[in-house]
Amino acid sequence: MDSDLQSLQEVRDLVRKAAQAQAGFATATQGEVDKICLAMVRAGERESRRLAELAVEETGMGRADDKMLKHELSTRVLWERYAGMTTVGAVKTDRRNKVTTIAVPMGVIAAIIPTTNPTSTALYKSILCVKSRNGMVASPHPNAGRCTYETIRVMARAAVAAGAPENLIACISMPSIDAATALMKHPQISLILSTGGSAIVRAAHSTGKPAIGVGPGNVPAFIERSADVRQAVKDIILGKCFDWGLVCSSEQAMIVEQPIEKKVTDYLKDEKVYWVRDDERVRLEEFMVKPDGRLNTAVVGQPPVRIAQMAGFTVPEDTRVLIVKQSGVGADYPLSREKLSPVLAYYTVPDARSGIELATAIVNFGGVGHTASIHTKNEQVVEQYAASVRTFRILVNTPSPHGSVGFTTGLDPAMTLGSGTWGGAITGDNITPLHLVNLKRIAWSLHSVEAGGNGEFQSKRGNYSRFDEAPSKRPATDSEAGKSSGSTEELTPDEASHIARNFAQQMEQGQE
Repeated sequence: MDSDLQSLQEVRDLVRKAAQAQAGFATATQGEVDKICLAMVRAGERESRRLAELAVEETGMGRADDKMLKHELSTRVLWERYAGMTTVGAVKTDRRNKVTTIAVPMGVIAAIIPTTNPTSTALYKSILCVKSRNGMVASPHPNAGRCTYETIRVMARAAVAAGAPENLIACISMPSIDAATALMKHPQISLILSTGGSAIVRAAHSTGKPAIGVGPGNVPAFIERSADVRQAVKDIILGKCFDWGLVCSSEQAMIVEQPIEKKVTDYLKDEKVYWVRDDERVRLEEFMVKPDGRLNTAVVGQPPVRIAQMAGFTVPEDTRVLIVKQSGVGADYPLSREKLSPVLAYYTVPDARSGIELATAIVNFGGVGHTASIHTKNEQVVEQYAASVRTFRILVNTPSPHGSVGFTTGLDPAMTLGSGTWGGAITGDNITPLHLVNLKRIAWSLHSVEAGGNGEFQSKRGNYSRFDEAPSKRPATDSEAGKSSGSTEELTPDEASHIARNFAQQMEQGQE
């Protein structure tokens, strides 16, 4: 049997075995689930260094130390947030409306793993799937097959040792485009969780299966005049060079208000950046971006010194980021797009309004729905920025990659960041275990409907108009009360009488 046929057969076998394992695991208790997840978290932490070095060795991208930080997010930080999350049985009880919401696992999930974050995403998706009582079969990128496979092997071994059934989570050992396609289209796959380039995300959405995918990022970082300029510069450079720019939410453009430009450029001198000259810019553009507008993958996750060498010029060995001045956005300005490398576009603007307009244009050129950042002390400017820029994550005063994934902000820890309908996805959320469960609802009768003497049905809803003003008090809506809809408040007899009278009056007015 040739390798292609072997790969397709492997997909069938892995999905079949995962489905069998998941059918039994669907009855696991919350305690059993959490015990297994904790064992996986600890295993991921123990193997973090080895897996990080394996990823760099195989893909030739990024930095091992930074990958270890992403591993920390995908294990310890993730578990700190989700350890107490209920994913088994009743996840919400609304006593007032007599509705109970029950979490039900989806089944077997096809997890598409990118070459840019091949180990951290594998850790993250493994734990999410087990926390939600799903099975998982991972499809690595062909250029990162070995490190992703080893990561899933570590997770699976820890899960089984803690009580999970064999084959609950697994990974394709012979990755290919055909294998990924076969996995996504397999009849026993319930959901596709796709992280990767635009092509694989489009493929996931075109299978006819439910899919959670992400779009590309093109993150503007606006330094508004009220910002702590020194800290803003440090944060942006830290974010841009983190794992050599592999995170899709890393900064792609620095926008600076002119009144603080001298401060910015002075502080940048301390950050080991290199200002690309005009003649070097032309060479860099021609090398980094192909004539059809696609990024040259040779630059992805590479250090600045190597990128400069490949483009035909030299920079100091300790350079952290290449900064390129730009005067516009769009196809005529190739470096105004997502670059997945430590290359940062640089713009100046006269005022905040112009900065917001420019940030909006940058996002519209290639990162709609994803992420934007701003450095400021002015809350009003933040509100204006958020109202204009079409992204679902607006990060304030933080390195963008760290803030977007929930490491330095209160966002849910995640390695899959939804870009919403603006970016062609089903959600703009950071993906959590609750995105991987179906929600079943038990609803008890609150109101009766009876047949009248003429055979027509008549409503007996006593509280149809309960939100009309009552003489005493009325039950507050959820938004007014600032609490969940699980309120146990009951209507008083006076309220019920008032509501009934209002309902009768409305019916009489409707007949006139």
